[in-house]
Amino acid sequence: MNGPISKLARCAIYTRKSTEYNLELAFNSLDAQREACEAYIKSQAHEGWRLIPGRYDDGAFSGASLDRPALQQLLADVRASQIDIVLVYKVDRLTRSLADFAKLIELFDAHGVSFVSVTQSFNTSSSMGRLTLNVLLSFAQFERELIGERVRDKIAASKRKGLWVGGPVPLGYAAVDKKIVVIPAEAEAVRTIFERYVAIGSIRPLAEELDRQGIRSKPRRLSNGRTVGGARFGVGALAHLLKNRFYIGEIVYRGEVHRGQHEPILDSALFEAVQAKLAARAVARRCRLRGSPAILSGRLFDNRGNRMSPTHANKGGARYRYYVSQAVLQGKPPPARLISRVPAAEIEPLVITALRNQLRASGAGEQLPDNDLELLECHLERVTLTSNHLELRLRQSLEAREADNPANNGSSMPRIGNVTTMTVPWTSPVPPAVKGIIRVPAYNTPMTPSRRDTLLIAIAKARSWVDELANGRVGSFAVLARREGKVERHMRLLVPLAFVSPRIVSGLLDGTAPAGLTITALARGLPWSWAEQERRLGLRCDSRAQPAAAVLDFSPERRVHALRDT
Repeated sequence: MNGPISKLARCAIYTRKSTEYNLELAFNSLDAQREACEAYIKSQAHEGWRLIPGRYDDGAFSGASLDRPALQQLLADVRASQIDIVLVYKVDRLTRSLADFAKLIELFDAHGVSFVSVTQSFNTSSSMGRLTLNVLLSFAQFERELIGERVRDKIAASKRKGLWVGGPVPLGYAAVDKKIVVIPAEAEAVRTIFERYVAIGSIRPLAEELDRQGIRSKPRRLSNGRTVGGARFGVGALAHLLKNRFYIGEIVYRGEVHRGQHEPILDSALFEAVQAKLAARAVARRCRLRGSPAILSGRLFDNRGNRMSPTHANKGGARYRYYVSQAVLQGKPPPARLISRVPAAEIEPLVITALRNQLRASGAGEQLPDNDLELLECHLERVTLTSNHLELRLRQSLEAREADNPANNGSSMPRIGNVTTMTVPWTSPVPPAVKGIIRVPAYNTPMTPSRRDTLLIAIAKARSWVDELANGRVGSFAVLARREGKVERHMRLLVPLAFVSPRIVSGLLDGTAPAGLTITALARGLPWSWAEQERRLGLRCDSRAQPAAAVLDFSPERRVHALRDT
């Protein structure tokens, strides 16, 4: 044991705790796990085991997934060949999922890293050791699933007995000593809402009347100190309140209705009257939607020959219809200058008006049907969108009538073979600009637009926070967290994004960044060297490349200055 050490083994300790309970103690579960692992490393000092500086502690993180800050930092250091041995107190501290564990072991093997559980004796270098490890992990996953089943069964049993088991308390009630009690003032507001809906019969005018009367939604204080609610009712929130059977003393759980133990606010007659009006309006709305179909469906094509399919979006209680190119719906990389989306309310009347005017000019106005859909089925074969006009291809029956009509010998409509076409002036809509968001072309980029926007927004926020810290406008991360309504740990996770290389930002903008890049992968283990950052992401380094003018200079020196004493 006193002989020379052949090779030093760099050891890293990973600890995890699932909940925040007792984390504020001076000596908590994370410290106990680390102490046991440190003692084990000391016992192997004759083998060259040495503990590296730094901690990998995940407090209040579940082992069901790998999305944990300290674990991601540990994996980044493993990939950087800075660790030889990873130690945990028990296997389930690393993960409780067999699939995730297989990925971790594969990563460890690829980088020559050994894995040790100090309280469970096995050796991953042998087949028997791997079998033992998989058996232990199977029991860990079984335990996690069993706990979940017990919790769900307990909630279901409590619901069947009519007990309140937690969650947001509806307007009109409050939770006192884990029991639901009625608040008289709020209960009167709830009765007013239901009575006025019976009188008005529409949710949007009801929301406007409640706003004038000063009736607001229920304010709630979150665990981080932030308060939500207490504002004017929206249409969606008001519709949910009007359907809530909690107000007649009932609890709904997974489609089953149970009698609750709390006091009802409304009588059943008023509640059922409201439900009848809501159901009648829903039927009427469906009938209106059926009466206004997408009349250009199957006939509208983009400038690349892709079919345009009807779709819609709901916002503010209104439905907006669109036609979207199949190239977009199928997730294909759209080519440049593709007309991918047009509003139905703009394109449909334009086609109908142009077609009727042309048919009337050809002398067929008296035989035209009044129904727009029937008109299109009889006379229109295809509509093609271009950047400056619509190309309408008419059915051959119209061509035959025009050939027999001498008055149309000078018609300006060109013919393609045996098909008559006409053009209608039209300008392709430009996507509206959103304040604070740079619209970047979606073509030639492997990354989805939503992920790219998320990364760019996170980088912009991090730079704003660091700028405030560096210039003394904000004193600490704690102050920033309270102002932003976020957890301080989350903000510290995002702050390194302020020092991302300008070439990486340019790669996000022009679409050359890796498709699988995430905020966690970019922020954790971020090197100070911009060249090293670019090398890790596989971006080609060019010493002649200059950062864009819009990119701020957050160099490593400024990084030290910005984070000092925060």
